[in-house]
Parts: sequence; structure tokens; C-alpha cells
Amino acid sequence: MTLRHRTKAALGLAAALALLSGCSSPVKLDQQPPAPVESRPADGGASVPAAGAGAASAGAPQSQVATVDLERQRAEREAGELAAKLPRTFYFDFDSYVVRPEYRDAVEGYSRMMKALREHRLALEGHADERGGREYNLALGQKRAEAVARALELLGVEAGRIEAVSFGEERPADPRSSEEGWAKNRRVEIRDR
Repeated sequence: MTLRHRTKAALGLAAALALLSGCSSPVKLDQQPPAPVESRPADGGASVPAAGAGAASAGAPQSQVATVDLERQRAEREAGELAAKLPRTFYFDFDSYVVRPEYRDAVEGYSRMMKALREHRLALEGHADERGGREYNLALGQKRAEAVARALELLGVEAGRIEAVSFGEERPADPRSSEEGWAKNRRVEIRDR
């Protein structure tokens, strides 16, 4: 190696050492006090210094970032789409509180929706036509609402999330005193609560 090459190599090594020594600090990173932290409320209010800001915290650091459950969000979205397709009214035969077989799929759909939407609640409002006494129609409306509630409970929906009430003949869907009107009034209406 020539003198020129050795001089060039020595100068390169000296420059690298000078650069590295200029970056060093007598204070170690793990010995520095933690930087102050600011906590901002989700509602956009004024910021508040976090507890222990600027001083070593005794507990483990806590994240303000909410976790996202994508599977749950997908299930809730699908449950909402399903609920939009389900009938909100179940009709009954004269003097009967037996849920018709044609509503089996709808009851199963409501069950799936309620399982996916864990906080959702339903009100089942039972109704009757004008034939029969007031007390009898109130009792019949209640039995109809409870029949739908029982069907949901058998499919795993918690009883506390379902409220069965009766309006008897007091809120007719169709005011006509005819078979067509009475058929529309023998019903349970499903409402979100």
C-alpha cells in the first residue's frame, strides 16, 4: 500500500471516529427523567397532565388507545342488516296465541340478531281484535307477546332483554269491523327498546 493510500485510509478512520465521538453524550438514555405526558379527553376538552407526568410512574403505563374487535363489528353489521329484513309484525289466528310456523325463520333471525347485538333489547307488544271483553283481549294480547318471547328464549335470548306487554284491543292497526280488519289487529309488534 502506498503512502497516499495509507494517508487516505487514516484520514477516513479519523473522520469516522470524530463523527462518532461528537454523537456521544455523558447522559445515558435510561437515566434521563421521562418526558411529560398529556392526557386529552375524548370529548375534545382541555388537556390535563397525566398523573405522574414528569416523574417516574409506579404502575405500568396505560394506553388510551381503544382496542377494536373487527369480528364483533362484522357480526353487529350483519345483525343490523338481518334486522332490517325481518318482519316487525307477527299475525295470529282468531282466539289463538300460537306463533304461526311461517314466522319460524323470523324468530330464528331475531335470535341471531340478539346474540350478535349483546346490548340490544326488544319490546313485544301484543294486540287483539275488538271481539271479546276488554280484560279477555288484554290477556290474549299478553299471551301472544309472551309466546314470541318464549320462542326467542328457547333459542338462547336472555329473558331480561325482552319485554312482553299487551295493549289488547286498544290500538287497532285497522279500524274496520271486518275479517280483514280483525286479521290485521291480531298481532304482536316487535319494537327496539
